[in-house]
Amino acid sequence: EVKVCAGIDPYRSGIKTELDYIKRKIDAGADGFFTQPFFDLRLMEIFYDLLPTIEIFWGISPVMSVRSKDYWDNLNNAIFPPDFEPTLQWNRALAKQALDFCQSTDSNIYFMPIRVDLVEYLKGLL
Repeated sequence: EVKVCAGIDPYRSGIKTELDYIKRKIDAGADGFFTQPFFDLRLMEIFYDLLPTIEIFWGISPVMSVRSKDYWDNLNNAIFPPDFEPTLQWNRALAKQALDFCQSTDSNIYFMPIRVDLVEYLKGLL
């Protein structure tokens, strides 16, 4: 009874190319997926709409500095919404929206808290 999960990287290439890659992973035996962290809920919703029957663990990670945002922008081609702010308040609001999204879609979430006080970040969210 082993479940095999693969990765989804919404920033690796275009959405169509990533969807084709996901289908090849399913054909190869993937049972579910973990994503790179999302920073814009709209992009998460697009992937959900395109993959509604796939078990996905949606990643969320706080970005608490301009330097960290630059890392995600430059090395990973991440997408941030226009209202992004590298603050605990903004990141907690995104985490709350993502939790609400996962509850409403009966899907899964995981948090990747990098260089942030875990208790403060998750306080009142879980």
